[in-house]
Amino acid sequence: MSKARVILSVEQLSKQYSGGFQALDDINLDIRRGEIFALLGPNGAGKTTLIGVICGLVNASSGRVLVDGHDNISEFRQARQRIGLVPQELTSEAFSKVWDTVSFSRGLFGKPPNPEHIERVLRSLSLWEKRNNRLITLSGGMKRRVLIAKALSHEPDILFLDEPSAGVDVELRRDMWAVVRGLRDRGVTIILTTHYIEEAEEMADRIGVIRGGKLMLVEDKHTLMSKLGTKVLTLRLMAPLTTLPESLNDFDLSLSEDGFTLDYGYRSTVSQPSDTPNNIAALLAALAEADIEISDMDTRQSSLEDIFISLVKEQP
Repeated sequence: MSKARVILSVEQLSKQYSGGFQALDDINLDIRRGEIFALLGPNGAGKTTLIGVICGLVNASSGRVLVDGHDNISEFRQARQRIGLVPQELTSEAFSKVWDTVSFSRGLFGKPPNPEHIERVLRSLSLWEKRNNRLITLSGGMKRRVLIAKALSHEPDILFLDEPSAGVDVELRRDMWAVVRGLRDRGVTIILTTHYIEEAEEMADRIGVIRGGKLMLVEDKHTLMSKLGTKVLTLRLMAPLTTLPESLNDFDLSLSEDGFTLDYGYRSTVSQPSDTPNNIAALLAALAEADIEISDMDTRQSSLEDIFISLVKEQP
């Protein structure tokens, strides 16, 4: 990956707590400028710890983090100014007004007042009409938007979203996805952690999977689904089978209890030779030779959730 495209670089990063717990174990990760990167992992995998180290909230045991070329320890102010963080918890100043709390956040980073920027941020998040409302009067979804506005108040290049749509209903979640895409379109690099697999599948350009403090893989979303995803071809038969003929043993087939349905699992890859047994054309020919007639067929592509579950189960 071209270094010119890298806005965040994590190098050999580890974190071990005093009790001996290894929260992060030799993490190496480059984030591209202007991408949406989704970090997936089960509870306790190390997602929030990694964000905390990058943002300077947690001290690493070893390794380093470069934010747009700035070391986040020796050049903390320059590095931190480039980062906006939207935490998972909805902590806020309950009796502050929306405008005041967002403007105050900008000042915390030493930025001069810029009412025009604050207005743009509030409008982009559909908060402009709520600018004089006290936070205690807002819904959970609106409070989360305020957290994003606060994180954007100082014009960061990188935005961390830790479980951005946790506790938000489906309609508001999709609104949040639109907001995040809009930020990416304006050049903000987005890094999100999520428990909603469909959130990563819908939005991410690349996906990282972390488990037990180790980064198991980092892959382009479509490449990941192509490499690890399987398709299932379901064949409905004209007449039921009691057992599969021996001529079909080379195929990954499962027969339903009633004998009317065959499921065929296969990987769809360009590199797969067309004359291998693991091939639909060969399967259909073998079925025809065995005088098995098909009444209907359809396919199902494995989802990112299927892939994620299989990955986190690979190791004990």
